This record gives sequence, C-alpha cells and structure tokens, in this order.
Amino acid sequence: MPAMSAVPAAQYLRMSTENQQCSLDNQAEKIKDYAERHGFEILQTYSDAGRSGVRLKDRPELKRLLSDAISGDAVFRAVLVYDVSRWGRFQDSDEAAHYEFICKSAGVPVHYCAESFLNDNTLSSSIVKALKRTMAAEYSREMGVRVFAAAKNLAELGFKQGGRPGYGLRRLMVSSDGQRRKILSTGEIKALRTDRVILVPGPKEEVECVREMYRLVAEENKCPYYVAGELNRRGVKCPTGKWRLQTVIRILTDPKYAGYNVWNRASHRLGCPRVPTAKAHWVLKPGAFEPMVDPQLFEKAQVVLAEQRQPYSNEELLDSLRNLLKTNGVASYQIVKNSPGLPSLNTFLRRFGSLRRAFELAGHKCQWTMPSDEQRREAKRFRDLLLSQVTSLFPREISIFRPHAQAPDCLQVDGNITVSVVVCPAVRRNRGVNWFVDDRWTQGTTVTLLARLRTDCTELRDCYVVSKPGVHWIRRGGELKGKQLSDLSDFCAAARAVASHQ
Repeated sequence: MPAMSAVPAAQYLRMSTENQQCSLDNQAEKIKDYAERHGFEILQTYSDAGRSGVRLKDRPELKRLLSDAISGDAVFRAVLVYDVSRWGRFQDSDEAAHYEFICKSAGVPVHYCAESFLNDNTLSSSIVKALKRTMAAEYSREMGVRVFAAAKNLAELGFKQGGRPGYGLRRLMVSSDGQRRKILSTGEIKALRTDRVILVPGPKEEVECVREMYRLVAEENKCPYYVAGELNRRGVKCPTGKWRLQTVIRILTDPKYAGYNVWNRASHRLGCPRVPTAKAHWVLKPGAFEPMVDPQLFEKAQVVLAEQRQPYSNEELLDSLRNLLKTNGVASYQIVKNSPGLPSLNTFLRRFGSLRRAFELAGHKCQWTMPSDEQRREAKRFRDLLLSQVTSLFPREISIFRPHAQAPDCLQVDGNITVSVVVCPAVRRNRGVNWFVDDRWTQGTTVTLLARLRTDCTELRDCYVVSKPGVHWIRRGGELKGKQLSDLSDFCAAARAVASHQ
C-alpha cells in the first residue's frame, strides 16, 4: 500500500505497433516499480496505443494530458513515462522539451522511469536528456529510410504499396509466389505479411467508361472538361456523385490504367506535409498489371492532353467567342459551357474575370438577364449585414444555424423555426426590373427572410418573411405571399406566423 504522503501521479504510455518490444504492459510494470520506489501513487493513465511519436496531433492522449496539466484541475502532481522515446520522437528536439516544460511550469514535472539519469536539471542530466531526444528522433529517421527502401523494392517488383485502387480498378491479394487469393473490398487489408497486392480491372461498366474517356481524348481530341460533361449527360454513375474535371484528369493521366505500377508520386515522411515528388523520382514498373487501356492509346492521350494544355492567348480566346456568336447569334453561360472544342469556362474566368467581360471584349453588346458578379457580391454583403442585424436585435430568441454541412448559415427562431436569408439583386430584363432569387441560400428551410435591393445596389428596398419562394424571379408589382416587415423588430413575430400556417 502506498504511504499517505505518496505524490499523486499520472502515467503516460505509448507504442507505435503491437510488435514493439516495449509493450504497454512492460512500460506500465516498469513505471509501477519506479512509483513504489520513489513514493508516487498512480491515479490516472494516459495511453496512446498504436500511435507514432513523431507528431503531437496524432496523439490524443498526450494532448489530453497536457490540457489537464495546464488547467490546474488535474488530480496528479507528476507524470511518469517509461523513457525519453516514449514521450516522443519529435524531429525537433526542442518540441519534446517544450511539452515537458509546459508540464513542469504547471507544477507537474515529468519523470523518465527507465533512464539512467534523474530528470533534475543538473548539467549532466540535461546533456544526456538532450542526447536521448536527438537519438529518439534519429531512430525515426533511420526507420523511415529502411521502410522507404523496402517499399521501393516491392514497388519495383510490381506490387501496389497502399492507397485506393482508383475508378475501374480493384485490389487483388496474391500470395508471395503469385497465387490469387481474393479481391479486397474497401477497408480490407491483406491477411499475411508475406501476401502482396496488385491491381486488376474492376466491373465491366467501369472499365468501358475508362476506355471511352481515353477514346474521346485520343481519337476525337476532346478536352477533359468536355469528357466530364458528356459522362454526366449520358448518366454514367460516378463514385463521388458527379463527374468533375479533376476526377477525369486524374484518370486520363494515371499510368496505372496502362498497366504501370506507379509509386512515390508524393511524399509526406515523418509527419511533414504531403508534397509532390519530381517525376524523375517516381517508381514506374511497366507491365505490372493487366492494362485497362492499350499503352499506345494511353501515350496518344498524353500527347493530346499536352497540346490542349498549351495556353491560349487572349486574342485566341476572344476569337473563339466571336466564332461562337457567328454560329449561334446569341451568347449565354450554357451555350459556352456546352460548346465542344471551346476553352472551359474557368479559362475565361481566370483570364478576364467574368464571362460578361469576355463577351464585351469580343465586341458583343447584349442585354444580360442575370445578375452581374458585382451585384452578386453586393447581395452577399447585404445578406451578411442582415444576419448580423437580426441576431443582434434578438440575442435570446435567435441563433445562427446551418441545416447541413453544405448549407449556408440560417437563422433559427425559438430553437425550432429555421429561416433562410436571401437578398435579391435587381436586374433589368425585357419586361422591366425583376429581382433574382438565388435558391442556393434556401437549402434545407421552409421559411425565408427575403430582402430586395434597389436597382443601384446601395440599400435594401424592402423585406418580407415568406414561405420558400420556389421561383427564380420576382417581377415588379408581383405579390409576395407572406408578411412584409415595416421594421426588423417585427421579424420574430412574422417568422412565427408564417411557420404556423405551413
């Protein structure tokens, strides 16, 4: 039994894998023996099992320990750790010292139970401790070099080294002598250390989709932007929901679809941020897998993509719009978006700031029937201002609420009435001034605080509380079914009234 004067302590345990010699049980046993000999009573345990010691953010229990120590509410007055390496293998030894100092400054010193020195701030112990921290960091660096060399060797033999297979491909587990074992599902890992993983073609419909992508680019000279739109128009299913430009580009430029095993395209060693690797350092093993597309077709697609990536001059971009106008006679966002062979909308936006400006420079004077970028920015500014004003008027009744992750901020009245906020810019159309209702601001709600801007976008014209508008345009003189606000102080009562009639 510990003596009554025993110092209350917490123990911190850590190991990277189950195969480490210093298991958690071994560490706990050594710490217990140290505690009994030096008058500590272990009251709390913090354990980071299966956690690398390189980065603090990957070690939730150490973060919790530091937080408890700093708070001043901790029941322990010391921290017991097996040795310096269990505290961490931080690549900057000053980082390990910093976390120890945080504890010590809070009145919770750190004791290393299996070390030959006492952590008593003497010159000798400080020198040895600094050396031990450097050795712990160096161990991780050396281990990283060995692991990298082993993974590189397996990659050069044609075996996949982790990661998702990619669209149209599946992971096949094989034995060390190449015998097929099973197709691995998402989240499954190989059964034995001696087993290996290769890639094989997946479902027939996915394989055909990939081959069609390459055919459109290599044989019809279509750009990836067109390919993504074409797949969406055909209703081809995409794992992420909708085919997007970057998804298509990744598939069209990845050598694994031509049977190559590709490894080391990016690096994030020892907890450093992930960075791309120069192509000269990639590991490429041709013929490692069954090719999904013919290697010659793959190379042809790369040539076409390289030619398409050549930057257009401003005049070339404007000429493409002039030719489009000659052919169609009209200009619109959808016409540009759906015109094959035309540069992507993003190209025009990056070069000229807006599609409207690009058409003006091409010599096309037209009556635009959608809000300009400037009008949209002003509408958003007034919307943010309106949110702030309403919440400041009703600090108890109203809170900011988001119906789901992709939805914009809304107002929540009385904790159960969710109200979207929409500010409508005015646009001069053929039939006079109309106000544009952007339905992106009404996601997940059935009550709306709708405000209309004046034509010069300098101030709000009027405000209403209505049911979800359900229209894109409000005409001048058109009736809005709901409650018009003479003052924002009437908002809560109007929101409750509209909600009660739904």
